[in-house]
Amino acid sequence: MSVVNVKKAIILLYLGKAELVAAHDGLNVRSVSMAMPFPSIVRLSVYVKVPYKRIILSRKNILRRDGHRCQYCGRPDVPLTVDHIFPVSRGGEETWENLVCACVACNNRKGDRTPDEARMPLRRKPMRPNHVTFIRHFVGTLDERWKPYLFLN
Repeated sequence: MSVVNVKKAIILLYLGKAELVAAHDGLNVRSVSMAMPFPSIVRLSVYVKVPYKRIILSRKNILRRDGHRCQYCGRPDVPLTVDHIFPVSRGGEETWENLVCACVACNNRKGDRTPDEARMPLRRKPMRPNHVTFIRHFVGTLDERWKPYLFLN
């Protein structure tokens, strides 16, 4: 499963490598000799094995996973840092499950303590994301017709 731009989808359809599953209503792509519906969802005719996509652990991806919101106070409108839930000074590691977004104020208030010790509960438990999680960020707005294919129903 992947996201491709309209140009790539039209090329795949024209070459017969994909079939149209859903199109945008009322929109067509026209050439001198033909018209083709504007594709929204296409399916490859032949299965192509794609290696499992691992999301790289980075500051940008931590912020993206947490929706650019502090995981302690929930504010999206302040400068954000990355906080170690279990501090590095106590053996905390650089893992998806130990890193969260935090605003500077919450990060300083928490200090070198765990959330329980600081009495600052997390809004949600951090976890390793999969590539489908980031499709929404890559695309921007999510077409309602995509939800069954992205397991969002």
